[in-house]
Amino acid sequence: MIDINESVMRFLLAFLVVGPLIGAVAALLPAPPGLKGKSPEQAVLRHGVTVTGVVLIAAIALALGFDHDHPSKMQATTDISWIPALDVRIHLGVDGISLPLLVLSALLTFLCALYSYFKLPAGPSPKAFVALLLVLESGTLATFAVLDLLLFFLAFEMVLIPMYFLIARWGGEQRTRAAWKFILYTLLGSVVMLLGLLQIGIKAGTFDIMALTTDNGSGLSTSVQVTAALAIGIGLAVKTPMWPLHSWLPDAHTAAPTVGSVLLAGVLLKMGTYGFVRILLPITPDGFRTFAPYLAAFAVVGIIYGSLACLALARRGAKGDLKRLIAYSSVGHMGFVLLGISTMTPTGVNGALFANIAHGLITGLLFFLVGALKDRTGTTDLDTLADRTGAALYGRAPRLGGLVAFAAVASLGLPGLAGFWGEMLALFGAFDPADDLSRPAFLTYTAIAAFGTLLTAAYMLIVVRRVCMGAAPQPDAPQLADVQTYELAAWSPLVVLTVVAGLWPKALLGLTDPAVQQLLSGGPR
Repeated sequence: MIDINESVMRFLLAFLVVGPLIGAVAALLPAPPGLKGKSPEQAVLRHGVTVTGVVLIAAIALALGFDHDHPSKMQATTDISWIPALDVRIHLGVDGISLPLLVLSALLTFLCALYSYFKLPAGPSPKAFVALLLVLESGTLATFAVLDLLLFFLAFEMVLIPMYFLIARWGGEQRTRAAWKFILYTLLGSVVMLLGLLQIGIKAGTFDIMALTTDNGSGLSTSVQVTAALAIGIGLAVKTPMWPLHSWLPDAHTAAPTVGSVLLAGVLLKMGTYGFVRILLPITPDGFRTFAPYLAAFAVVGIIYGSLACLALARRGAKGDLKRLIAYSSVGHMGFVLLGISTMTPTGVNGALFANIAHGLITGLLFFLVGALKDRTGTTDLDTLADRTGAALYGRAPRLGGLVAFAAVASLGLPGLAGFWGEMLALFGAFDPADDLSRPAFLTYTAIAAFGTLLTAAYMLIVVRRVCMGAAPQPDAPQLADVQTYELAAWSPLVVLTVVAGLWPKALLGLTDPAVQQLLSGGPR
């Protein structure tokens, strides 16, 4: 920890929220200030890299200045009255739960901006692309930083429009249909969620998340908690996404450009699960407890469903799209996150938070790699891809093949890599749930989810075998470029962090565990 003045910490957190918005406005100016390039397009892309880089530096500085001895304490807080009539406040803060998500969001957005500087997806003006990317970053960072229910809703919704346009204008085939499906599903879920948030704020007399967390639901009747938890939970479940509210996700990922898929999987899905932890668990504990067994049931169905869908797509002759397969794998992985949250135990919730970060790192890397394969071969269809790589990616592009295999085994939860710990802790939490939850039911869920890990290993190993392994390429086979320098720069941080988190899980659990213990107890901060 570096000793940084509290006012500086407040400025850094406020800058994380506001800085990208200022950068988005600047990107639309005739020429981004202070930056030059060989062309206006190059200048604005360089502007995007610079702004996201500065935001990432601010996030790292915030993490270094964070008091790691007291991660359950809300730090770098700003609390300003905004709408006095509704007691809505501009309340910002960061603790051990939100800090890793802030850093992950800033990192992935910077890596996407860096990758786009060298490989901009085909579409309209680069100015609009950079501006949308920065607005999206501001919304995601604000979601993890705000401590007011209405501000949380506004930040939650802020990301929809830029992601819609990134899919609709820079996406691939059937991008318009996928973009509309994405925004309609999430908007309908958000309307229901808003009703639950308003019910809590009106009944409790405040929208302040910290005041409501300290109250731990004592100011809300059981009936209010149940209805609010149901409404908010539906909205969060759509964004997570939870089976059976997931059907927008495969289409969105398949149509989205590479950086859109990376941000959608690595950042946007985390907003839903974060809402479960930050809002429902501490503010409506009785209501959440009512639905916890059903949430766990949907979670394990999602684990099995996602894995079986991936197995079906991985079969030869199934016309399986690799991006679609990874999207369905996200349904299964986020099922483990929801299972951990539903246990209402420190072990399960810590596992969910760890799995959140691991999924962002690993699935972000997978979508980068699939995008690189599509750039080289012109397809993400598994059958066609296997034919065009000679079914021997190891022999034609060994570094690229090695990274695909690394990301696949990390995704299936190989011990020693980040994907292992979150799923294991979620299973341990389900094995011994909170005292007032049915242990026989959760033991059943544990067994089903454990079987899901075997299915995950099966489809990931099939993908590696089909894409990376096989007969040596023919001498007259077209050249296939290996990992380029800019790709190595964009992917290396994800590889390193996946290994570090797998070998040293305490680095993350040391932040989240005290904060989770405090959150579940509902004590003062």
